[in-house]
Amino acid sequence: MEVPELLKHKPIIAVNGYDENDAQFAGGTDARALSIGIAQYDDYNDDHNKEISLKVWRHTGEKWSRQSEELPIHRCIDLNILFLDSLLCCIENKYPDSFFEGTIINADKIKDIARYYDNKKEYLKPRLIELKNKLNKLTDFIEND
Repeated sequence: MEVPELLKHKPIIAVNGYDENDAQFAGGTDARALSIGIAQYDDYNDDHNKEISLKVWRHTGEKWSRQSEELPIHRCIDLNILFLDSLLCCIENKYPDSFFEGTIINADKIKDIARYYDNKKEYLKPRLIELKNKLNKLTDFIEND
């Protein structure tokens, strides 16, 4: 299913047909597409200050859902950092040095994160490897600003 272009979030690049690639939910999810585009909360009239966001497009089967998620890019990156930090907690038994001052709220449940990763490794590992490879490719771009 293709992302709509007439709603408030204005897609620039889309991953259509995401419902067939949604990891363990593939083929049975309401998440139909992903996009990066002009945020629906953008109120800048200046083309040089547009707010860019990432969006998960959900569809009920009849219409685009109000449950679709739109996040500023920095929050998506921050969630990735939190996930990676949680995996490091499983290895190091403490919250790793990080940009964030994370707090372990329930130390007894950290093993559940490791177990989840082990159970979903076939879906998560390829994505983590792709994330690593793309970050490596972008190193010069990121560091030379």
